[in-house]
Order: sequence, then structure tokens, then C-alpha cells
Amino acid sequence: MIVRAFRYCAAIFSLKLNPSRYVANLGVKFGESCVFGDLTRGTFGTEPYLIELGSHVELTSGVRFITHDGGVWVFREEFSDLDVFGKIVIGDNVFLGMNAVILPGVTIGDNVVVGAGAVVANDIASNMVVGGVPAKLICSLDQYKEKTLSKGVHIRDLPWGDKKEHLLSKSDQR
Repeated sequence: MIVRAFRYCAAIFSLKLNPSRYVANLGVKFGESCVFGDLTRGTFGTEPYLIELGSHVELTSGVRFITHDGGVWVFREEFSDLDVFGKIVIGDNVFLGMNAVILPGVTIGDNVVVGAGAVVANDIASNMVVGGVPAKLICSLDQYKEKTLSKGVHIRDLPWGDKKEHLLSKSDQR
């Protein structure tokens, strides 16, 4: 029991201290410049070795990868050893919004934004923005870029300390 408690504490410490090492130790394959925001022990599910992330992928808080179909539980009495698994592949330059859930067998292409709270049950082509439950196409990445550039603020262009004032004044102009 003491050994189990020690392993648990070591895993949590590793998770917070060096998220990339923690993810690699789980067996997740990932490219360069990935950002693992607020990981938990459940982020990568029970078969993390079935998950591949490209380069420049950002996981925000609450993102979950589900690599098996737990619904087979209802057949357990008839088929005691039945399970369904699916590999998850995420391309390069992908942003996964808060609490997004990626289901088994899904492939997400390159240059994709997955909105907060989305449940991705089907493959997503490259250069798309998706959201919802289940996730559906919202717009192309080019349309999202155009919209973002028209509404966005280049923070580095603001004088130091003026971010709060600028953002509050923008919200007053609505």
C-alpha cells in the first residue's frame, strides 16, 4: 500500500514537473512543440499508447482521449471478453479547446481548431474549425483567421500595463 501511494505521488509530481516526460512515459507518441495544459491522470484514458499527436498540438484543460468503447459493457454477460478499441491520430498544428473529448478511431487532420466542449466522434479534415456535440464543421481555418484578425488585438503592440484598460474599453464599446 505504501509503494502504491508512493507511485501515485511520483506520477502526480512528474505530471506537473515535466508533462512531456509524463506523456512519453505513458506511451503517447507526440511531435515537437506540444503544449499539455493541466493534464490529469485520466487525460489519455486507459490505452494511451493508441494516441499519436503531431507537432505543435495544444491540449487545454479538461481534454480527454477515449480509446475504447465502454458501451460493450451491456454485452458482458453474453461476451465476457468483448472490447472495442480505436487509435486516435491528431495532425500537426492542432488546438483542442477546454473539455474537448476525442472518441476512439478518430483522426484529426492538420491545422484544426476543436472548440471547447466538443465531442469529436468522426474524422476531421485538415484546415477546419469544429465544435459542438457531436462536433460539426463551423468554418474553414481561413474563414476563422479572417474573423480573428478583424476582432483580434496584438497584445505586444499595447504599451506595458495597458492590456486590462484596452480590453475593458473594448467591452464597453459593444
